Amino acid sequence: MNAVINDLSREERLKQPDVVVKDDGAKESLEPIKIAPEQSSLFNYKYNQNVTPNIQTPNRRIALITETWPPEINGVAHSIYQLAKGLKANGNTLFLVRPAQSLASDDSLAEQTMLVKGFAIPRYNTLQFGAPAYARLKEFFKQTQPDVVHIVTEGPLGLAALYAARKLGIPVSSGFHSPFHEFSTYFGLSFLLAPIISYLRYFHNRTDVTCVPSEKTVQQLESMGIDRLKVVTRGVDIQRFSPQHRSQELRKSWGAGEQTTVLLYVGRLSPEKNIDLVIAAFRELQIEQSFRAVRLVLVGDGPERQRLEKLGSDVIFAGMRTGNELSQYYASADVFVFASQVETFGNVVPEAMASGLPVLAFNDAAAGQLVDSGKSGWLCPLKDEWHFKQLTAGLPKQIELQDMGKRASQRVQQMGWQHAVVQFEQVLEQVIQQKQLSEVASAGLAADKEEIKE
Repeated sequence: MNAVINDLSREERLKQPDVVVKDDGAKESLEPIKIAPEQSSLFNYKYNQNVTPNIQTPNRRIALITETWPPEINGVAHSIYQLAKGLKANGNTLFLVRPAQSLASDDSLAEQTMLVKGFAIPRYNTLQFGAPAYARLKEFFKQTQPDVVHIVTEGPLGLAALYAARKLGIPVSSGFHSPFHEFSTYFGLSFLLAPIISYLRYFHNRTDVTCVPSEKTVQQLESMGIDRLKVVTRGVDIQRFSPQHRSQELRKSWGAGEQTTVLLYVGRLSPEKNIDLVIAAFRELQIEQSFRAVRLVLVGDGPERQRLEKLGSDVIFAGMRTGNELSQYYASADVFVFASQVETFGNVVPEAMASGLPVLAFNDAAAGQLVDSGKSGWLCPLKDEWHFKQLTAGLPKQIELQDMGKRASQRVQQMGWQHAVVQFEQVLEQVIQQKQLSEVASAGLAADKEEIKE
């Protein structure tokens, strides 16, 4: 039975007995909690970077701390949910800590869920920071006794979880999913760049390992002074994202015929995604191939939507799409155009490729890893926006786009999530085992000292 422990203020906790609120609305008193002995923290051991394929790891008790979770729609929520689903399927026991949401969430993967209060992020009202519920986190960890705590996001909730886990001697891993330090330059907050980098370095260097989605991110974080990094790849659901979901009716609703070329973007409509360049490239295509029927469809929502809508009535703003609708939007387009240069990975790229779309993007993150330029899409040198527009303006005929889309789909057919889950399990297992080895070594030293005294 999935339990939910609501975060309460100190005053509220003094007034109310501790309860577990189950998903059926029933309440019951908590059993007395046995407090684990304090253990020393481990910050600086040499992390073993090797991951052995196909090795069987023992089932573990894993606490996931995240400030975003489905039904919120973003790459971080999607990735951690897929990893959690795989961990659960492999027999691990999960405990979830997240902010309360206004929409109903599916917490069935977790044995227990602890909710904290959420505070909206400026300019991202659909995303939240979690309250730094340090005392409640310690209590939750004492009750659930996780073998490892994995912190997905570096906000106030994540920092409090780091301190609570360290206080109790629980090994801690973290994830790096969003380059917040780079986002600051797109919001007119460049003066915060150095403090943000300092904080990220402080945070991640106090975890036992930081999981990142690409080698590019490893290099970026190493240049920032962050160490103990390990790549955990991403996957794509090739049943959900497939050319089979192509819909002629949906294309007709866009005003697109059989020979119309539909350019598609999926993601947040926010400054760091560089949607202005997508629209400018579309305009270049209209000018250079004035005889050609073309459409641009933007799927997603965000703080830039109102401004972007003023850039042209011929651009289709589809809003947020999920589930089967999103699958149809991908498969019913002809080219995926992605102008972001601040991705740690970019889940939308393999989703578009699996759906049968060639990808036009900067040579970066997922696109740089997956797109064979000239065969399954086009890669543009970083920061060369003129080249990006020229590539778009020179798109080949529809039949060639279809052939490239088939190659793109074939490229990601083996990119299931299970490989990423196995990588993640092995990284967590190494953290746990290193902690155990350290405790054995510490106990041995203590015994030696006692023997010397005697």
